[in-house]
Amino acid sequence: MLINIIGAKTIGIDAVPVTVEVDITMGIGIHLVGLADVAVKESLLRTITALQSLGFHIPGKKIVINLAPADLHKNGSGYDLPIALGIIAASGQRTMPRLDKYLIMGELGLDGSVREVPGALPYAELAVSRGFAGCILPERSAMEAIEYRQTLIYGVRSIPDVLRILEEKEPADDLLIWNSGAYREYMAGIKNGALESGYMDFSEIIGQEGAKRGAEIAVAGGHNMIMIGPPGSGKSSLAKALAGILPPMTMEESLVTSKIYSIAGKGRAPGMVRQRPFRAPHYSASLAAILGGGNGDNILPGEVSLAHNGILFLDEMVQAPKSVIEALRGPIEDRTVSISRLRSKIVYPASFMLVAASNPCPCGYYGEGDKCTCTAGQRQGYLSRLSGPIMDRIDIQLYLKSVNTRKLVNRVKGESSAAVAERVAKARERQKSRFRDAGIHTNAEMDSRAIERFCHLDDECKDLLEKLIERMGLSARSFSRIIKVARTIADLEGATDISPAHLSEAASYRFLDRRII
Repeated sequence: MLINIIGAKTIGIDAVPVTVEVDITMGIGIHLVGLADVAVKESLLRTITALQSLGFHIPGKKIVINLAPADLHKNGSGYDLPIALGIIAASGQRTMPRLDKYLIMGELGLDGSVREVPGALPYAELAVSRGFAGCILPERSAMEAIEYRQTLIYGVRSIPDVLRILEEKEPADDLLIWNSGAYREYMAGIKNGALESGYMDFSEIIGQEGAKRGAEIAVAGGHNMIMIGPPGSGKSSLAKALAGILPPMTMEESLVTSKIYSIAGKGRAPGMVRQRPFRAPHYSASLAAILGGGNGDNILPGEVSLAHNGILFLDEMVQAPKSVIEALRGPIEDRTVSISRLRSKIVYPASFMLVAASNPCPCGYYGEGDKCTCTAGQRQGYLSRLSGPIMDRIDIQLYLKSVNTRKLVNRVKGESSAAVAERVAKARERQKSRFRDAGIHTNAEMDSRAIERFCHLDDECKDLLEKLIERMGLSARSFSRIIKVARTIADLEGATDISPAHLSEAASYRFLDRRII
């Protein structure tokens, strides 16, 4: 008897259907075909043990399990549950009339329990687009998809739960994820405010008003930023405080970011990701960890994709391997990352705001009186590890000096993150209105055509730009980035057009183009 069960496989941030075909005929042995990897092949022993522990018998015949389409590599342990259900149905031990109407995925424990699998959000999206009756997923995985109300999402803990849904002999509404105890706890946590994440407030950062201004502009326009300064000047604290002034994500942004985390197995269940990501990998992270990688079709997103719609913070960026730093050039410019292998190519979104930090020299104390012990050659060679193409792609360059002793002792505080976030939100709203038909969201995403369309410059501004280019020796890319930053400064002030003052301030944030440390 041939049985079909619908599973799925993720490719990039989307899922494609995989049909698990189970046929039991005369013969001997269990045969799994369909380009399955080691984890899928090992599922047979797990599945058989789980079924026997629940009292099901394994027919002493030939069991053929095919994962279709056969030319697509299958990986992971999520096919355990579909294979187990196929064996039960094909052997006639249970009757499940709507087995082929649901998308079913889950890993099995040896006791028949169902464990979580990555990719729940793309699976739910696939079920909606293909018109399936619903999804049957492990309870924890299903919690990621609680906002997909367009289809039925069941959260199960064991094979008997799945059988209750598919046999349709008794109501199984209590297994819908919105009726589960886990969902009720989640909703209670929201009402009590227990799920809110804390972050450093701008008012807790003593001094550094100039750097705070630059950080506000960077967040308002989504601009890349680098901070240069001695140890203890507040670079890391300022970077962490940026999370408190980021505007909330739109539903579209939240969905894409959530799918990336779901595929990577880092789903922030329950529900979709609402807080913009803040990723801070160590500077020793490998190229694959930063860009993403894997074997064959099993290519997972890296830090640049996990930071999509948020911040990628690289502390001590100068210390990172040169290959990693240079590899960021593509994602920064294209806002996607393409990972190619011999038989596959995956494109992940990677629209992030790069925030980098570095000491000014090897010892870290250049500019702090006579504390620096480095030679002029060492100082110049240190920051020169950041190539011209990389620095061209960083819009705002900030130099932080040590905090004034009096301010530090007296704890002189500035304005709060809430006040800064309010200005940032208004600037982002102006950009949203401006770019509503342009397919972009922030000033930093403008290309040359968008700059020409949205950044009108009068004769006075053009004359000033000519002088700036000649004096600072700017590249064409640096020139366009000054205009983008000036547009953001104008948005923060509520100005319709860019003025010379806006251009002058924007140019002041490119000190590394003309400064030799």
